[in-house]
Amino acid sequence: MSAPEKATFAAGCFWGVEVEFRNTPGVTDAQVGYVGGQSENPSYKDVCSGVTGHAEAVEVTFDPDEISYAELVDKFWSLHDPTQVNRQGWDVGSQYRSGIFTHSPEQAEAAVESKARAQTRLGKPIATEIVDATTFWPAEEYHQQYLVKNGRATCRI
Repeated sequence: MSAPEKATFAAGCFWGVEVEFRNTPGVTDAQVGYVGGQSENPSYKDVCSGVTGHAEAVEVTFDPDEISYAELVDKFWSLHDPTQVNRQGWDVGSQYRSGIFTHSPEQAEAAVESKARAQTRLGKPIATEIVDATTFWPAEEYHQQYLVKNGRATCRI
């Protein structure tokens, strides 16, 4: 059995993205939080202010013997509109940007290749950033598995 690996994705509001990844076979854990910003241990209020530079994100722990990183990235494209800049639907601001935060050169290569494949299917340019992962700050406990705790299957309106 291989050691678990991490993958980090930002695709707008983190609640729905967390549910989708958590329900993916081969994913052993998914938690919501913040990545890509300048401040230490940001709060939801800090991130929502737009001044910290963090994105709402999901850190996925997966078993590479059951699902590949490339398969996770391919799934990521279907969970949001990667052509929108600093927004997803009604959620507007850099904290809702689309991003793939890679944990190794191999992940970066797989993400770039997946983005190129996804771009051939989309009519508009993909706005998703692909950058090295920085510190992932878990969100407050009330955000973890928020939709499940509140009896909702999705955050789509």
